[in-house]
Amino acid sequence: MAKKKKTTNDTNEISSAAAALEFGISFDELEKLMQTRGHEGVLTLNETYGGLSGLGQKLKTNLITGLSEDESDITLRLAAFGRNEIPPKPPKTFFRLMVDALQDITLVILIICAIISFGLSFYHPSDETFQAELKPKEANVEWIEGAAIIVAVVVVVLVTAFNDWTKERQFRGLQSKIESDQKFNVVRNNIVKQIPIKDIVVGDICQVKYGDLLPADGVVVQSNDLKIDESSLTGESDLIKKHESKDPFLLSGTHIMEGSAKMLVLAVGEHSQTGMIFKLLGATKEDDEEKTVKNKKENANGLVDGEANERLVAPESIAGAQGNNHEATELQNVEIAKEKDTAGDDDSGGFKVKERSILQAKLTKLAIQIGYAGMTIAILTVIVLLLRFSVEEFIQRGERWSNKYWSRFVRYLITGITVLVVAVPEGLPLAVTISLAYAVKKMMLDNNLVRHLDACETMGNATAICSDKTGTLTTNRMTVVQVYVSEKHWKNVENPVRVKEISIPNKTKEILLEGISVNSSYASKLLPPPEKETLAKQVGNKTECGLLGFVVGLGGNYNEIRQQYTEEKFIHVYTFNSVRKNMSTVVQRPDSATRMYTKGASEIVLKKCKTILNRNGEIVPFSTVDYDRLVQTVIEPMACDGLRTICVAYRDFPSDKLPDWDDEATVVDQLTCVCICGIEDPVRPEVPDAIAKCRNAGITVRMVTGDNVNTARSIALKCGIITPNDSFLVLEGKEFNRRIRSKPDGEVEQNLLDKVWPSLRVLARSSPQDKYVLVKGIIASKRNPTREVVAVTGDGTNDGPALKKADVGFAMGIQGTDVAKEASDIILVDDNFNSIVKAVMWGRNVYDSIAKFLQFQLTVNVVAVFCAFIGACIVKESPLRAVQMLWVNLIMDTLASLALATEVPTEDLLTRKPYGRTRPLISRTMMKNILGHAIYQLAVMLFILFAGPTVFDIDDGRPINNVFKPSEHFTMIFNVFVLMTLFNEINCRKIHGEQNVFRGIFTNPIFYGIWIVTFAVQILLVQYGSVAFSCVALTFEQWMWCLFFGATVLLWNQIVNLIPVTRHMPKWGSGEVYSQTLTADLNAEGSSRPGASLTTGQILWLRGITRLQTQLRVIKAFQDSIDRQPPEYATLDRLRAATVPKLSSFYNGNRPLTRPHSLNPIITINATVTDNHQPSRPTIEHTQLQTMNKIK
Repeated sequence: MAKKKKTTNDTNEISSAAAALEFGISFDELEKLMQTRGHEGVLTLNETYGGLSGLGQKLKTNLITGLSEDESDITLRLAAFGRNEIPPKPPKTFFRLMVDALQDITLVILIICAIISFGLSFYHPSDETFQAELKPKEANVEWIEGAAIIVAVVVVVLVTAFNDWTKERQFRGLQSKIESDQKFNVVRNNIVKQIPIKDIVVGDICQVKYGDLLPADGVVVQSNDLKIDESSLTGESDLIKKHESKDPFLLSGTHIMEGSAKMLVLAVGEHSQTGMIFKLLGATKEDDEEKTVKNKKENANGLVDGEANERLVAPESIAGAQGNNHEATELQNVEIAKEKDTAGDDDSGGFKVKERSILQAKLTKLAIQIGYAGMTIAILTVIVLLLRFSVEEFIQRGERWSNKYWSRFVRYLITGITVLVVAVPEGLPLAVTISLAYAVKKMMLDNNLVRHLDACETMGNATAICSDKTGTLTTNRMTVVQVYVSEKHWKNVENPVRVKEISIPNKTKEILLEGISVNSSYASKLLPPPEKETLAKQVGNKTECGLLGFVVGLGGNYNEIRQQYTEEKFIHVYTFNSVRKNMSTVVQRPDSATRMYTKGASEIVLKKCKTILNRNGEIVPFSTVDYDRLVQTVIEPMACDGLRTICVAYRDFPSDKLPDWDDEATVVDQLTCVCICGIEDPVRPEVPDAIAKCRNAGITVRMVTGDNVNTARSIALKCGIITPNDSFLVLEGKEFNRRIRSKPDGEVEQNLLDKVWPSLRVLARSSPQDKYVLVKGIIASKRNPTREVVAVTGDGTNDGPALKKADVGFAMGIQGTDVAKEASDIILVDDNFNSIVKAVMWGRNVYDSIAKFLQFQLTVNVVAVFCAFIGACIVKESPLRAVQMLWVNLIMDTLASLALATEVPTEDLLTRKPYGRTRPLISRTMMKNILGHAIYQLAVMLFILFAGPTVFDIDDGRPINNVFKPSEHFTMIFNVFVLMTLFNEINCRKIHGEQNVFRGIFTNPIFYGIWIVTFAVQILLVQYGSVAFSCVALTFEQWMWCLFFGATVLLWNQIVNLIPVTRHMPKWGSGEVYSQTLTADLNAEGSSRPGASLTTGQILWLRGITRLQTQLRVIKAFQDSIDRQPPEYATLDRLRAATVPKLSSFYNGNRPLTRPHSLNPIITINATVTDNHQPSRPTIEHTQLQTMNKIK
């Protein structure tokens, strides 16, 4: 086989070598060129390969038209230079996953104890007393318990390994889908087309733009203000400016932060710089053991560690221009999950990895607490068993030590370890994994591509969403609907008939058509309408597409204009970014004149205009008075209609006195205004309803946009983020920064930010830095006791820090840049806000699924652990054998987690408030259910343990002379325990006190399928597993009693639900308002439906108590008023103040005070109100005062 493999490799090498001969350069030379880089690389490129044109000739590439579509040419390049993909690391084998599962210390201890027990079962000491007590047939079955434990452990290991294997396959498939969906623009046959990244070959001409993640190594052929972030490879924190003549080398995996360019691909896949590093990383992981052995041998031969490392990896092979850097430095910088902290918390410019998720933190804390409790009880169980046995045997009976007691001690140790195994929630990670894997798979159908698993459940805790406007809240289909040109304001120009009525001078029209066609990305274009549609398909930047549509409406042909002004002929380009908010392109016209076209945010570009084209196409002065008039009469009305306003301008330069193009402030000035376009981006029809759902779910939606404040306010009103009578803040970025800093250039002060963000709903004209500061401040704020959990949407490169800082970052799948997608946790495939709401539903469903499993498992834990402990103390043996407890543990670990973690989310999940960051994972309702059912089950099991022989007319199964035999008595205890656990599994489908636990049960076939299978297996274990599971077959009557005790759990659940969960009665209360306030409190805790969690019995009980309490307080108020003051002061207002409670509000601080109002006391509706008889406070927030004045 080895010889055959070598022959195959030789064939591949010959094929590759033969293909390389077709080109004038090999991939080894290209690799060396990319490693050299810097000034030396430029010299090598020019002197050795004849510059860019010479390199293109050697690669048989036309630097303008790109490669041809000839399949044979592509195949030849693949053979010569390789494919643009890095083979993934081979998955772990099933055997390796089994070994990993066996790393669990409790399973290891169980295996050791089972082996000891197995060995002792065949060891018979030569003790006459022992031999006398031992019956011949008992010697042949003692090995069964040890063997059964081994079998149970093997089953647990197999199930865990199979789950890990399935999970790895799922996520490899998900990763494969993500990679297959990634496409890149290349020029082939002089046509720009998108192809999968893996299909890019050496010699391709790639179009790279702002926000792209470079898919291969290459050199710049033509660039426009190109700046690269190379920190992921070189560690350089500053942006690197690239130019075809100065520093043309581009590295795969680096980010385009500004500008655009065309790149000639020189290295792909494993031969690129990033590919080489990842190949080394993969080799290190795969061959870790071999490398370790090799290092040991080398060290033994006198090599120092550094020399050994240099033999494994030559630093020069990946260091590039920084040839002295060590491999460790390079590898350290290759981080996928990273954050450039532009706010200054990490001055080193390093990368941050997100902290563990909220649920993970809560689960870790809970697991530690349960582990401590389980360990304590397990140790106590063993101690009690040993002490009682020792006292009875060695003190009371006066026996001497004998080897026969070893088996007894091992059995006690096994019992203690088994108690610990059952107590520790080992099934929790499995439940989390299953729930997340199931949710991730289903979320794909809802257009949510989950990149980080923990983001799924974190979304369920979200209390705030900071959303972009364009594309997320709106359709992202831009259309020019209004235009101000030649001193006239035209409306409804989206109508083809109306746009033809626009009369403008030919000179103005020519400048307008050229200014839009040339001064926009050539990747932006209009394609024929898709099938069954009438509107043209917009490709590229949607704002530019809207303007191109206007060009077409005016009768222009932007393609012909672009062919006249090709990108290679551009003199200079100032690309659009979030700081400039405009774009400028300098070209040389056919008449040799140099002209710059500019377009961008109207109020920014207009300030740079000193002249304007009048109705005759003449240039006239444009004063500040004209500016103010245009803003008031054109821009603001457009913005108030929700339109994005874009100003198109230009400037001519004298040919004999051209400026320094690097002096942008001087160049982009003294402009001439051509027109102002009002572009409509309609609100998505489903967005208002989605935002209303968020409001009902207790989630605050804030819009963060770069648009004009009036445009932002109009869109926010249409979406329902704000309403006309709201007192919420709508701020511009400048005003926002002024409010959160005590000094103009000072640091952000959290106390000042805490006064702004609670009432902030719209942040307009904001920069990515503003978004980052807002997100960071909300997360850090402690204003809300349960802390805020923030989700953020972003599509731009500079949104990366905010996306990383957020608890959950959403990147746009259509408009989002590669950098934004890399920084995100979830990708919105359809760029739709409604998909975020679905993510909230799934997140809450994951959270609830895990909570359901916890409620189920902890109930079993409490019952099993205390039953074992009480049995050890009283009857010297646990009523549940070790193998029986392992079977219960298997039910909990695998079957129950699978059943409870696959519930389908419902709309009810969006009618309760989020849990927040610090609210305990186990709510008071869950704790009530756990303790309530544990008490019932313990009572039933202890009843059967002590009274069972009498009541059911069966033999007492308690051990005699320390000899335990299977019996009907203890079999009934085991069977009743399992059946109560199974029926309680149905109860645990509801965790918020709902009465109907069967609601929706048939929508989840996995649940009832597993339930039925588990029940059937239990019957088989009891009836036919007598030896292995220490059971005796039960009669039909005994089975009916077991079913009765098991099914009664469902009835007991109704009684438990009637018990209120309030810790104490409030100080003040009145009947109707109290019941409503309590309902709100339960909802805050996490009820499934607001108001509906209180049953009729609870409401009647609470109403009776609160009415009695109210009557007593009224009487006391009368007495106090009469005793302390004259009668005339006992006014009605004072009585009201004494009897009306202080209303609780979901909002704190300067948010509007709220209280529930409804004709039906069960159904609550939040309405903004002010209590006229609120107790006086020392201070009152200004915004609250405004709210009260408005409502009054």
